[in-house]
Amino acid sequence: MDLKITPLNPANMKQPPVDDFGFGNLFSNRMFTQQYTVGQGWHDAQIGPYEQLSLWPSTAVLHYAQEIFEGTKAYRRPDGRVNLFRPWENARRFNESARRMVMPVVDEEDHVAAIAKLVELEEEWVPNVPGSSLYIRPAMIATDAALGVHASKTYLHFVILSPVGAYFKEGFNPVPVYISDEYRRAVKGGTGAAKTGGNYAASLYVSEAVKSKGYSQVLWLDAIHGRYVEEVGAMNICFVYGGQHIVTPKLSGSILPGITRKSLLTLAPDLGYEVSEETIDVNDMLADLKAGKITEVFGCGTAAVIAPVGKFGYKDEEYIINDYQPGPVSHRLFDELTGIQTGRLPDPYNWTYTLGQE
Repeated sequence: MDLKITPLNPANMKQPPVDDFGFGNLFSNRMFTQQYTVGQGWHDAQIGPYEQLSLWPSTAVLHYAQEIFEGTKAYRRPDGRVNLFRPWENARRFNESARRMVMPVVDEEDHVAAIAKLVELEEEWVPNVPGSSLYIRPAMIATDAALGVHASKTYLHFVILSPVGAYFKEGFNPVPVYISDEYRRAVKGGTGAAKTGGNYAASLYVSEAVKSKGYSQVLWLDAIHGRYVEEVGAMNICFVYGGQHIVTPKLSGSILPGITRKSLLTLAPDLGYEVSEETIDVNDMLADLKAGKITEVFGCGTAAVIAPVGKFGYKDEEYIINDYQPGPVSHRLFDELTGIQTGRLPDPYNWTYTLGQE
């Protein structure tokens, strides 16, 4: 990739915040972009100022939602350097999403190299506050300026950066989750396994509705039977049996294959936990909660890393989990995984890439 770097005007450069990050509301000074044209391939790769995109009202993505995105993070290490966490896994998933949405794949090495260079240039935006990080958002959109339901012939691939704190206002405290018994997030054979905006747009109706009932997230059930557990909000979900056995729904084609989920399935056995991927019936799960067999529940994903669940609401009944307290398993997994991500703990899996290393 022939990457052009455009100098910024110092007068237009913002200073990164010191400690008040929020989540996804602030963006660094630079962004990466490249264009795709059928017959030419990817071209015009550059890192320049973070700025508005100029699109015609007829641009394909605005009408037919042909777009994908990813989410990964950069972490400040104790020695002051910066870690990326499993960026090649995100690049692979980005391409899997692209294939499902009939979009061009990117060169994975170029994609990661562009992210590394962008973060290197914007290193001052990587926070040094515990629990914070630099959120990295790659995306691709269809840019043909024409109407008609067909795959676009031109695309824009871009990456933006945002310093973030905790994803949930509750922090590491448990979140309340409502189990949707009517609406569904995705169906097997659809786009549930792709990271595309339509999946998230479809979830908003219920997500907004349950807020009035005091819930922060929605647990989605499968669309065919309406009984098998899939995801919680924008995260994968895990159930802890007897404080030792971690069970998560097996991938079905309608569940996003999370990088955090994949990491925990590797990490947890090395910490002495049993793990399994199973088809989980919501009625059996709730019965196990009532019987005390399930001792903890938590969501896992890039944004929150691990989010304990304090209660479920389902068909006008509430199910309290672990006295609405974070459990020892989720605490330990969070500490171990974030320790690896930030360089506070050894990384025996070679998951982290430290900027500047050979």
